[in-house]
Amino acid sequence: MRAFSCPVCSRLVTFESDRCLHCGAAMAFDPATRGLVALDFGTVAVADAATQAVEGRDRCANATLIHCNWLAPPTAPAVPVDGPDPNAGAPREALCASCALTRTRPADSDTEGLERLAGAERQKRRLHFELLELGLPIADGQEEPGGLIFDLLSSAVAPVTTGHADGVVTIDLAEEDDVHRVKMREQLAEPYRTMLGHLRHEVGHYYWTVLVADAGDEARLAEARGLFGDDTEDYGAALDRHYAEGAPDDWEDRHISAYATMHPMEDWAETWAHYLHLWDALQTAASYRVSVAGPEHVTDPSGTFAGRVEAPVVGRFPEALEQWLPVSYALNALNRSLGSQDLYPFVLSPPVVEKLAFIDRAVAAAAVPRPADVPAT
Repeated sequence: MRAFSCPVCSRLVTFESDRCLHCGAAMAFDPATRGLVALDFGTVAVADAATQAVEGRDRCANATLIHCNWLAPPTAPAVPVDGPDPNAGAPREALCASCALTRTRPADSDTEGLERLAGAERQKRRLHFELLELGLPIADGQEEPGGLIFDLLSSAVAPVTTGHADGVVTIDLAEEDDVHRVKMREQLAEPYRTMLGHLRHEVGHYYWTVLVADAGDEARLAEARGLFGDDTEDYGAALDRHYAEGAPDDWEDRHISAYATMHPMEDWAETWAHYLHLWDALQTAASYRVSVAGPEHVTDPSGTFAGRVEAPVVGRFPEALEQWLPVSYALNALNRSLGSQDLYPFVLSPPVVEKLAFIDRAVAAAAVPRPADVPAT
């Protein structure tokens, strides 16, 4: 994630900000330019030209309901969604690019469900931003066949199974509850479990289709199968085997997580999610000008501790990994100093690194040009 400043007074604000706490300016995130724009100028007088970027634009229709701070697309004739409207009657044109991908969500009368929805959508916007930064295509499944659709559902109403099928990502909003999430993490012996992690994992299944299976590159598909395994393997049988026998004892030698051993498609999705973790964390570190030189008394003949973190570049994964390792060492040491467990409890074995590098090359091959006026990290 890049660091953001108020478009009026240039003070630090967050990706989720809708108003500057210093000057009072109202703002919104514009996905077209991937930056925050001013809607009014609070206590600061500036030239009227600063408003041109948002002329004819308004906040997402979900601004009040779930605190979405994104801009809706330019005004267009309002056409209600056909059938049951999951967005309380809001025309899809009035929803931002991220909220428009959500097909189903809790009813307005479900207070607890909406509270959890707000958290899930906040994480989905962060994921959406990262996909834009990577230059990946994001097709709206409600407008384009085979695109992305999200069903964000409350299991308090009916049973929900988090998963992916043909572009439809289903998420149990109970994962926004800390108690539930920690209970599931401990029950499944997972070192890490977050809503953002779920979203990254499930979207990974979608991008297997986009970047590998339907990319029309037989060599890439063959390489993927050589790294992750045969994606046509019976999924149901693999699932039953995994929950009956568990992961092999040596799973860390070849996989990023125990769950990745279940099926080649889960190996891909787990590795994909990890690629997004690393890319986002490095971009954040670079944006905040983090520098890691390593302990003074430690010998470092390989030059691993390279100093200031640079923003990751798609297609150059070895450079990103070289920067990530010292950052992760420092993060874990800091966490232990505060009496907490490792912030980054993962081991990147050579086969895992090879898989991550493959994903990076696949992303680079699919990346589309983005506006040249996007601020640099």
